Amino acid sequence: MHHLHVFWLEIVFILLAVVAIGYSFSNFTNVKRIFIGRPLRTKELHAQHTKLFWLIALPILSADLYSSVAYGPEAGMTELAGLGASAKWFILPITVSTILLLAILIVSYIMGVIAYPSGGGAYAIAKDNFKKPFPSLLASSSLLVDYVLTVAVSVSAAVEAVSSAYPVVAPFETIIAIVCVCLLVVINLRGIAESAKVFAWPTFVFMGCMLLLIAAGFLFEFRHGFTQASTPPIGTVPQGLSTLLILKAFSSACSALTGIETISNAVPVFREPQQKSAIKTYIALGVITAITLFGFAYHLYIQGITPDPHNTMLSQLAEVYYGHGLLYQILIWSTFIVLILAANSTFTGFSQLAAIVAADGFLPRALTNRGDRLGYSNGIFVLAGLAILLIIAFRAHTNALIPLYAIGVFLSFTVAQIGLLRRWRRVKGTKWRVKFVINLIGSIITALVAVIFAFTKFVDGAWVVLIVLPLIIVLSLMIKRHYTQVASELKIDPKETRPVAHRIITIVLISGVHRVVNNTMSFAKSFSNETIAVYVGFDDESIDKMEQKWEDWGNPCRLVVLRSSYRSILEPITRFIQTLEKWEGGAPDHIHLVVPQFIPKKWWHNILHNQNALLLRAWFFRNKNVIITTVPYRLTK
Repeated sequence: MHHLHVFWLEIVFILLAVVAIGYSFSNFTNVKRIFIGRPLRTKELHAQHTKLFWLIALPILSADLYSSVAYGPEAGMTELAGLGASAKWFILPITVSTILLLAILIVSYIMGVIAYPSGGGAYAIAKDNFKKPFPSLLASSSLLVDYVLTVAVSVSAAVEAVSSAYPVVAPFETIIAIVCVCLLVVINLRGIAESAKVFAWPTFVFMGCMLLLIAAGFLFEFRHGFTQASTPPIGTVPQGLSTLLILKAFSSACSALTGIETISNAVPVFREPQQKSAIKTYIALGVITAITLFGFAYHLYIQGITPDPHNTMLSQLAEVYYGHGLLYQILIWSTFIVLILAANSTFTGFSQLAAIVAADGFLPRALTNRGDRLGYSNGIFVLAGLAILLIIAFRAHTNALIPLYAIGVFLSFTVAQIGLLRRWRRVKGTKWRVKFVINLIGSIITALVAVIFAFTKFVDGAWVVLIVLPLIIVLSLMIKRHYTQVASELKIDPKETRPVAHRIITIVLISGVHRVVNNTMSFAKSFSNETIAVYVGFDDESIDKMEQKWEDWGNPCRLVVLRSSYRSILEPITRFIQTLEKWEGGAPDHIHLVVPQFIPKKWWHNILHNQNALLLRAWFFRNKNVIITTVPYRLTK
């Protein structure tokens, strides 16, 4: 009964969404202004008020990375949970290793920002340092998949954090996650400056809550002892432990490093000087993330916290120090908000990267279009749609998504590191050997993590990413080839090619004699001397009536009546057009098909009428010599 109740709630939610969409279409402009705001002029794109100060950019672009501390250590320890209490101390070396990798990656991306200030991150690095497009497409595809999974993982983790504190929410996790994604879409459509005003302070609150939790832990341990009954001994080797399992735990913990590339991808959104602002943001992010990761992991070790699928390790630790009081509630809700914000930072990164790749012709050009608020709105919609599909497919469970999540991240890290290695060997410059060594270490570690994830998580779902990435790369190459072929075919020599006049016969499709047909005939006769009205009849009675009405109307042009024994409109019109194209008396160069269509005043009235105009347009678009025009007649009632 409980599952049935949830099912009906989901049905109601979908119906309400359909009604809301219908209302939005009927009042599109007003609704758009309320939710998105006034449109911005193109010249405002480079205005300082549309850019981000680095301190405000820190929570906006870094929420993805920093929020990962809420589930990164837990993801690593979940791999060792089956070994018992003696394996709990491994959280310390695993976290220290994660922090060292964090430092290497941040230094690498700072060097990437210096070398490539226009943004693009791993894609820009690979594009500049590899002759073939494959490495850059691998980087972009990995990052785009990462961004989609980031939204799904972050929102799912946020909902799980709330359901840990409030179990009554658990049955509705999927619906809540979808609503959160939709809210993020609306906020991001308002522009990055607007989203900064909304989202900057909640992230600072979460940072403060995490640092306060760490401080509360030290105060608790100062009073009750730094070694407690629940603290596991260090150095014990549990039975069943293997090198592969340790590497698997380390790679899972490295999920806390996702989101590092967001800043390098979004350098253009910073205020001048953009490079220095991005570097400041990276340094501040690295310091606070490292402190939080180690402090959090240390207290988890001291308290002997064990992963629980129904209660996050963060929630368990907060219960130890705060109980279920006010501070606990603030931490849980700030965790929920910052995990939502982690998804928000991804909207900026995804749309920026997709626009850069699309400008190079490897993705649909529509992704380069800016919306009313100067953001890449099509990219925002694509990201939200794909993330919602994942949330529905995995029922908003974080652990089920993380195996898919990290492979793409570390593949892009590896491509960026190798690209920088090639750059230092080519460009050299000051201290290039030091830079080369840093990137060499980084490339080896990130490649190792990606391989471990692919191998150990293959059955758990990593195979999906390993199939999807090559498909995206192949699709990107096909898109690029298409654009190249189209450009070649459309190119003309202005000295040799000139427009010339053609003979055109206009065919007006009519269903009777009424205002809609009169409106369409008036339009057709305004620019064409060769106009033919075509009527398709299903029986003798309807044909006779039509011919009589046409004669009573004064025969405004030649009328051709076509009989359809099988009640089809398309088949007799197609035959008639083919006849005209083969007309021995002088076939026209083009046939202009004019289709009348009335537009109801209310959106829901459309379902009450035949949509023959849409059917005819879809059918005759395939004929290269037929030009189709729809003449609307708007009803007032």
